[in-house]
Amino acid sequence: MDNKTEELRDIFLDVADEETVTESQEAERGSLTGDDRPVDGRLRGVLEEMREKFTFAAELSDEEYCELVRLFYDGADDGEIAAALSRSPEEIFAARLDLHLIRDDDPLGDAVGASELDAIHAMLATEDSAATIAEELGLDETTAERARAMVEAENRARRVSQRFRTSFEEILTDADLAVDLTGGAREDGLEEATEGAEVDVDF
Repeated sequence: MDNKTEELRDIFLDVADEETVTESQEAERGSLTGDDRPVDGRLRGVLEEMREKFTFAAELSDEEYCELVRLFYDGADDGEIAAALSRSPEEIFAARLDLHLIRDDDPLGDAVGASELDAIHAMLATEDSAATIAEELGLDETTAERARAMVEAENRARRVSQRFRTSFEEILTDADLAVDLTGGAREDGLEEATEGAEVDVDF
């Protein structure tokens, strides 16, 4: 290794703060060092608050709930999340409703529109069952139960002003920002350190 090559290598190590240039520089979502534990700790804190206030319908572990939150905000659908967690799509649907994670495009079939959802809201006030809702609105019971679960989750989220969903979004946004800032700082530092340096390396 000639002097110029060694000099550039030393500059890179100072900027990246790594012991070897061959180690991965990819920072994962979670912290400045790529360690996800701080994010998982914050997500678990939100889960604990939710468990104290609400009864969860699904039986996922805290680790699975944390991963569900990550995958949900990465844009994964219920089938993809189910495959990643070795669960059924039905379990994932119930689990994300536990967390107030309702999609704008949640599929309920052509039979359930805005008017039907409004009717379900009204019927829930009298604690009507899914079977009653299905009969009243001419729906199959599975669709009625799914719609009822969504409306109930939406009501729970509104009672707490969407606080828990907002907390999830803030945690993951902070994590993404930290990774972006770290990557940018490394790139800017390396560019500044090597600016004007003449590179003459023979391979």
